[in-house]
Amino acid sequence: MICKEDSPWWALCYLLLRSVHRRLPPKEHGEPHQNGAGAFQPPFPHYGELESPPSILKTSTWIIEIGRGSRNSRAIALGSCIFTAVAYLEIKNLHTHFSQKTGSVFSPGRHLVRAVDGVDLELEKGEILGLVGESGCGKSTLSRTIMQLIPSTSGSVTLDGENLSALSAAEVRQRRLDFQMVFQDPYASLNPRMTIFSTLAEAVRQRRPGLKGDALFERVETLMATVGLDARVMRKYPHEFSGGQRQRIAIARALAPEPKLIIADEPVSALDVSIQSQILNLITSLQKELGLTMIFISHDLGVVHYIADRIAVMYQGKIVESGAAGAVFHEPQADYTKRLLASIPRLAANH
Repeated sequence: MICKEDSPWWALCYLLLRSVHRRLPPKEHGEPHQNGAGAFQPPFPHYGELESPPSILKTSTWIIEIGRGSRNSRAIALGSCIFTAVAYLEIKNLHTHFSQKTGSVFSPGRHLVRAVDGVDLELEKGEILGLVGESGCGKSTLSRTIMQLIPSTSGSVTLDGENLSALSAAEVRQRRLDFQMVFQDPYASLNPRMTIFSTLAEAVRQRRPGLKGDALFERVETLMATVGLDARVMRKYPHEFSGGQRQRIAIARALAPEPKLIIADEPVSALDVSIQSQILNLITSLQKELGLTMIFISHDLGVVHYIADRIAVMYQGKIVESGAAGAVFHEPQADYTKRLLASIPRLAANH
């Protein structure tokens, strides 16, 4: 049974947990329960006896599994209640392969390119996952497969309990309001014939189709202010902005449908170093203010270490190492991760 946030099943799950506990027999040799005979022992730390479900438990997704066990086992006698947090984004055994022509006209052949080759990843709500690897390792293909812009060969991408890989094209378009992408080249991703107002207004109306007039103008104005742009320039076209400004516009467009997940594919690699820091600081502040969940893709391990909570290292279509950002950066386990770290330029010490 799955109990999601604001689910009507939550109360039933909670009552089921209490009722199963009440049926548990005392421990062997007549030993009472820790908090007295029959006391309710929730499987969560720091809560003690619960008279009602605490609000913190209502904001997560939990699985309640009822099983059978030994009558002498207090933990699972007559049943067990296991609450397990479900990852917001779960990628299981994901493969994305492409068939490539090889040989000549007289001796044709085909070669299978395993761009994404058995990737498993999990991402919790409000977390920033840094995906790092050299060019050509499959990072961008993985991001586009998650976005359902490229169909996967096999495996699953599950967002908030829903398997995106099983949805139709129309269902994906509707569901994509909850997950947006910031591309590497903002100029190529913006329509050169549309003003910034038109670009952002179109994205806003995907979520709020009835919004128009002053309300729409105010929403676009708010979006521009959120990413540090003056609303007075909203009638300009993309070519009239600098690279850093265009990337801010691309971020504003990604935020316009009010998504819960953002995938940023090398969003600072084409920018000057000074502008890179501004965009990184903007992304970090937006993530904290809006509670966004994010996958930040880069070939620069130093940039990823700065912004990410966890890091996943990708090589030849596979995840070769993942863990907390500090642990991966300072105590790498995989040989490829060690080579990546060794390739970061450092100033030579003075002798």
